[in-house]
Amino acid sequence: MQLDLVPVWTAILGVAVFMYVLLDGFDLGVGILFPYAPGDPERDIMMNSVAPIWDANETWLVLGGAALFGAFPLAYSVILSGTYMPLLIMLIALILRGVAFEFRFKAAQNRHLWDKAFHYGSLLATFAQGLVLGTFIQGFEVEDRNFAGGMLDWLTPFAVMTGLALVAGYALLGCCWLIWKTEGDLQAWAYRIGQPLLLAVLLFVGIVSIWTPLLEPAIAERWFSWPNLLYLSPVPIATAAAAFGLWRAVARRRELLPFVLAMSLFLLSFLGLGISLWPHVIPPDITIWQAAAPPTTQLFLIIGIGALLPFILGYTAFSYYVFRGKARPDEGYH
Repeated sequence: MQLDLVPVWTAILGVAVFMYVLLDGFDLGVGILFPYAPGDPERDIMMNSVAPIWDANETWLVLGGAALFGAFPLAYSVILSGTYMPLLIMLIALILRGVAFEFRFKAAQNRHLWDKAFHYGSLLATFAQGLVLGTFIQGFEVEDRNFAGGMLDWLTPFAVMTGLALVAGYALLGCCWLIWKTEGDLQAWAYRIGQPLLLAVLLFVGIVSIWTPLLEPAIAERWFSWPNLLYLSPVPIATAAAAFGLWRAVARRRELLPFVLAMSLFLLSFLGLGISLWPHVIPPDITIWQAAAPPTTQLFLIIGIGALLPFILGYTAFSYYVFRGKARPDEGYH
């Protein structure tokens, strides 16, 4: 009896994507908020708060791309073809902000240029990721296992709205990270913008929650038919509870709790998306089994990924371990 590795690969891909969104999300969020900080010393602290960990965060993006390519080659081909332009924009933006990390502290007269590179690189990368997500949710046109859509299928009102929603979400994550990892004027500023950012995120969550079932009747049937409505109700209830807890945590000037609850909001949103689209890896029709690589390929790759994962987890854990305190304004980090 042959072992079905497709659900295992689906879990690996889901974990890799979620880890990237969660970890690089607050990293990009700090860049989105960067020009609005109270002053240059605060911007130094903001960059130092993510300098030790940003490269470790992005290893999960590489893992997710490799897992999609190896285990679900059809999905990789279709998704890449349908979102080529926003993915290219994302990669260029990530390179731009990566260079800014290296050169900003070494620059003297033109530091403001690297400030802009860090901010716009973060903003464009986030918006491009949102475009990809929105395109994925609305689905791809496929004929004979090939992408049959147009070059601008990713440029739709829903995809643009999802891009803006992700910008707000990452900004909230970045704000909560700053609450946890900074102090003084910068932390006070982060507390002030925390609740407005939360309201913006909740507004976008509401829009997506209403708009997504309208895109595909099967999604509406899954969420609103009986008894599914009863079984799935804990997800929106938990989301509301996490949002309420985050609001109170910011109001009470907690430090770590807002970041934990912001991550919970992302986890619950990720879970809701998975419930909506399961078991399709190319919405609206192609399932994970239809898009999967041959079983021998899956088995070969899972041996490799099993050897690689401990190094990625160790690298990520070590990066966070060496950065246990508060970020400081001087060059480097503590």
